[in-house]
Amino acid sequence: MEEQILTWNDFEKVEMRVGTIVAVDDFPEARKPAFKLAVDFGEVIGIKKTSAQITKRYAKEDLVGKQVIAVVNFPVKQIGPFKSECLVMGSVGSDNDVVLLTSDIKVENGLRIA
Repeated sequence: MEEQILTWNDFEKVEMRVGTIVAVDDFPEARKPAFKLAVDFGEVIGIKKTSAQITKRYAKEDLVGKQVIAVVNFPVKQIGPFKSECLVMGSVGSDNDVVLLTSDIKVENGLRIA
């Protein structure tokens, strides 16, 4: 993979925030196994919905209450019948096994990642 160099201004445009997963539902219409997530980013941003292909590693009951890192300033993306409003971030292994990026200490929802 060729390295692409970003300017500091490019990086500052990406708004990554900490949020807490408050609801998890199955997403049977997805092409690949996925969950629908509702993530609380605090008073200013509120709750945003997204889907995530994280069913290999995570059970629904283990996700509620987990803090995650997400990009919150992408345009809404239509995924089948579902509208994704943010992008939860994770590291992707060789077999598409996703490990969510999280905060190791509980922090206030909505904090910006810098």
